[in-house]
Amino acid sequence: MSDNNRGFCVILGTGGTIAGRAARAGDNVGYVAGQVRVEDLLGGVPALQGSPLEVEQVDQVDSKDMHFGLWKRLLLRLSHHLARDEVAGVVVTHGTDTLEETAFFIQTVLQPRKPVVFTCAMRPATALVPDGPQNLLDAVTVAGHPEVGGCVVVCAGLVHAPEHLTKVHSYRVDAFDSGDAGPMACVEEGEVRWFHPPASRPIAERSEALLARVLRADALPRVQLVTSHADADGSIVRALLQADPALRPQGIVVAATGNGTVHQSLASALLEAMARGVRVVRATRCARGRVIPDTANPMPDSAGLPPVKARLALALSLLEP
Repeated sequence: MSDNNRGFCVILGTGGTIAGRAARAGDNVGYVAGQVRVEDLLGGVPALQGSPLEVEQVDQVDSKDMHFGLWKRLLLRLSHHLARDEVAGVVVTHGTDTLEETAFFIQTVLQPRKPVVFTCAMRPATALVPDGPQNLLDAVTVAGHPEVGGCVVVCAGLVHAPEHLTKVHSYRVDAFDSGDAGPMACVEEGEVRWFHPPASRPIAERSEALLARVLRADALPRVQLVTSHADADGSIVRALLQADPALRPQGIVVAATGNGTVHQSLASALLEAMARGVRVVRATRCARGRVIPDTANPMPDSAGLPPVKARLALALSLLEP
């Protein structure tokens, strides 16, 4: 940490590849995620020995299996630690598969003033050259930086904002990208170099009502994700509308082609869903760009969010007050 006078850092472990273990060194594919405890991960980073740190194991999961219950526990543990005057920031170790979703969810609901730094790895802890130790060291550095606030993601030497982050590669260590916005900063030999000043990313006031609704809920409102493509029709949407009421979606996000365009057959079914009270939002399936707002289109756009984050934003907006 760059300034011990600010307090110390808490590291929360949730599992993922960074805590993965394989039967043999060098196996970067056939490993089991979420096997190494967070205190043992810390022991593999000599540069952090003697640093003022606390560790806590919140869960041990493969992040492909991330779920609302764990998000709620993470919210509670983050709220507890961030409220402590002696805590400067919190690092969360997480799997890469759903990292962009968890970080976006926590930022949206919690809007923390102190830094909450998510980090990860693309290689297990047992790899010949694991990437987790450097990522963890960089994350602690960022968590101790006096200018950092809110949720950020640190991976492969780069600092990303959750609202822009997307996993873009299936196995490379630099698996994440921030699209048109680009990364916020990089970490170079223990120093943070900013590309976008932190002040350019204002943090909204936390909605205590939203946080209370999330913690009170047993599950997020059901929001289905569908994709527009060649030969797309409305059969999936119509089947959802005919499902048992407990399984019927309250919202649908369509991963649309191009600038939010939707196959006419699918669009017809989505308009039927809207007429029956289902909220529909268009996002683009393109890796870059956004759906440009078009007030003439009856299906609203996702305000720049990609499909998986648009699904979360819509679900949060549907939570009963």
